[in-house]
Formats: sequence, C-alpha cells, structure tokens
Amino acid sequence: MKLNYRRTLLVGFAFFLICAFWQAYDNIVPKILTDKFGLPQVWSGVIMALDNVFAVILLPVFGAVSDRHNGRLGRRTPFILGGTLAAAMLFVALSLADNMQLSSIADSVPDVADTEARLDAAAKATAENPTALILFMVILLFVLLSMSVSRSPAVALMPDVTPKPLRSKANAIINLMGSVGGILILVLGILFGTGKAENALMSYTGFFTVVALIMLAALAVFMLTVREKDWAREADEINAGLSDEPQPQTGDKPGLTRAERRSLLFILASVVLWYMGYNAVTSKYSVYAGDVLGLDYNLTLIIAQAAAIVSYIPVGALSQKLGRRKMILAGVIMLGAAFGFASFMRAGSNIWVMNALFALAGIGWATINVNSYPMAVELASAGDVGRYTGYYYTASMAAQIITPVLSGVFLTAIGMETLFPYAAIFVAGAFVTMLFVRHGDTKPVGKGSVLEHLDVE
Repeated sequence: MKLNYRRTLLVGFAFFLICAFWQAYDNIVPKILTDKFGLPQVWSGVIMALDNVFAVILLPVFGAVSDRHNGRLGRRTPFILGGTLAAAMLFVALSLADNMQLSSIADSVPDVADTEARLDAAAKATAENPTALILFMVILLFVLLSMSVSRSPAVALMPDVTPKPLRSKANAIINLMGSVGGILILVLGILFGTGKAENALMSYTGFFTVVALIMLAALAVFMLTVREKDWAREADEINAGLSDEPQPQTGDKPGLTRAERRSLLFILASVVLWYMGYNAVTSKYSVYAGDVLGLDYNLTLIIAQAAAIVSYIPVGALSQKLGRRKMILAGVIMLGAAFGFASFMRAGSNIWVMNALFALAGIGWATINVNSYPMAVELASAGDVGRYTGYYYTASMAAQIITPVLSGVFLTAIGMETLFPYAAIFVAGAFVTMLFVRHGDTKPVGKGSVLEHLDVE
C-alpha cells in the first residue's frame, strides 16, 4: 500500500492557508496591540490567548457538526470554503481599524524610534478615544470565529481520505505544507519590513491584503482539485478491507471500549503535557535568549524549524514501519533531552551548542507531531473523525492557554533560568503518560490482503 502523494499535497493546501494565516496573525496582531493601541503586555497577552480560548470551545463543535454534514461537496469542504472566505475578508478589514488608530496617533509621536514616547502617545490616544480599539476587537472576534469554522474540518479531512496505516506519513506531508505556508509569510514580512523598528507605525493594509490573497489562492487550488466525497469513499473501502470484521458505517460505532477510552485519555494527557513544555519555550525564548544567554534568538529558532521540516517525511516513513507509539516516545526523549541540556546554557556558552540542541528539539517535535494526531483519530469511526480532531485540539489549545501564564509565574517569582527545567519536566511527564497508551498505533498489512486487489498507488 502506497500513499497517494499528489492527493495528500492537494488536501494539504487547506492546512497551508491555515498556517499562513496564523503566522501572520501571531506576528502582527501583538505588534498592533502594543505599538498602535499602547496596551500593556499583560492585556496584549490576554487578547492573544483568545484564539486558544475560541479553539477550546469551538473546535470540537465544528468538528462534530462537520461529521454529521453530508452535502454535495462532502463533509469538510463547505466549512473550509466558508470559513476561509470570511476570514480572508475580515483580516483585511482588521487593518482598517488599525489605520483608524494610526491616523489618530501619527501626529503626536515625535520620534518613532523613541519607544517609550510612542507607547505613551498610543495609550493616551486609546484612552481618549477607544473607538478604534473597540472596532478592532469586534472584527478580531469575527476573524477568530471564521477560522474556528474551518480549522477542525480542514485537519479532519486528511484522515477522511487516507487509509489508516498511511495517516502518519500523510500527516507528515500535511505538516510540511503548513510549514511552507508559515515560511512564506515570514518571507513576506521581510519584504514588507514588518520587523523593522522604524516601521512600528506602518500601515498593514498591504501586508494583510497579500496574506488574504495567498489564502484565497490556496483555497482556489483546493476547491479545483480536491474531490472529497470520492476520495473519502475510496479510503473507507480500503479501511474496511483491513479487518476481517465488518466495519461500522458512519455514526454506527457503538463507542470505545474501556481500554480504548483509557488510551485516548492518556494520548490527550500526553498532548497537554508536551504542549505545556514546548509552548512555554516557543513563547518565552525570545526574552530568555536576550536576558540569560545574551544571544539573538532568530537563528536558533530558524534552525529548529528547518530541522523539523527536513525530518517530517523521513519520520512519516519510519512511523509506518516502526509504529506511532515508539516514534512518539523517541521524539519525547529527544525533546526532553534538548530542553534538559539547554537548562545548563548561560551567557558565554557556545551558540552552536544551543543551535544543535534546538535542531534536536525540532526533530523531536516533528516526530511527536506527525504521529500524535493520527493516534487520536485512529480510535474514531468514519463518522467521528471531526469530533476526535476537536478532542485533540482542545487538549493542545488548553495547554497553550495555561502554560504562558504558569511559566510566567515561575520566571517572575524564581528567575528566567527556570524556563528549560519547567519545559523538560512537563515533557518527561508526557513520556510517562505515553507508556500507558495501548491503542491507536499502526497495524501492518500482510501479504495476500485485500489491498493487493485494489490497485492502490
């Protein structure tokens, strides 16, 4: 049995546009909140956590709703189409509220390079006339709602159209597509100069418009090439041939056994724990690198992402042969070891040692990421993939809501040096919980199976 790479790449355009959006959102919205509206970092952080709060509440809902939908375009495609169209248009509209605030503070800022004066002027303008901030927040909420509509269905589409033993390999391709989307937005940011200090008060209309056009272009490729209903029907037929027992039809699965439910809970617990560790580092490392190591964080993070991208496809292939659980445990060891050794790095330490540790962390994270989601949806029936996708993302988003605050407490009360020990402890906890998982792994297909007669390429 071989993975259909062309189909998987085409399905991956949905994840490509999602990751492109979130890369732009995470890069620019915090800058607008602080540079233009003068909000303190605490309130900026609270607002930036809204997407994760929305995710916890709405991803399971839209995942389950798409499970029950069966229209002309399939279960997932209508949600991907509607959510993306709305999000792209609203994202451009977000810049209009930004420009409204920009026009009110531009004349009152004597020197853009004077950060304190700029932030004071922005905060004063917001206090005197909060109309622009209110409009910005209203549009932002609708942007997040639109992305919530498409997010779970987009992720659930891959297991819908992919035979179960091939889902780890397919998930590697999907993650690779997402990384390409994120890198494209980073390159776009360099071209627009969004990271330059002198552009703190720039208008983002052009940048947001190009991001929206990239999303719509990816959506167009998806809509013109993906045949969800036909591909899902073929995958269901193949999955039915993997077992001698009759397979349940959509919505007919009586429920998980006690052992399966226990494995699902331990998978979700593992997701929470490794995201608690990983997200703490990704959200705090830029500050940690300057305060503790005296290093520029950019190169280190680029190396970590590059290592992850290079390892996605080999990890997917190995996972099909060795099994998802073993690969996840190996990935957790790599991630935990990287964070553990990084705990001993201080100012004056060799930067290439830290770069090597982050490369190891990138490979470990890719190994975990490629296999964890397929393990969760392996336990779902054909009609429940969206709901289980919601469970998975609820666990990951819940961790990403909690860990910036919890790690921040330790960093403030004890010291910045607690970041990597904090992360390593949570990742070690994920290793323990994964040891109790007994279901959701790949099942090798032997010779003489029904697959030999289906001409699957």
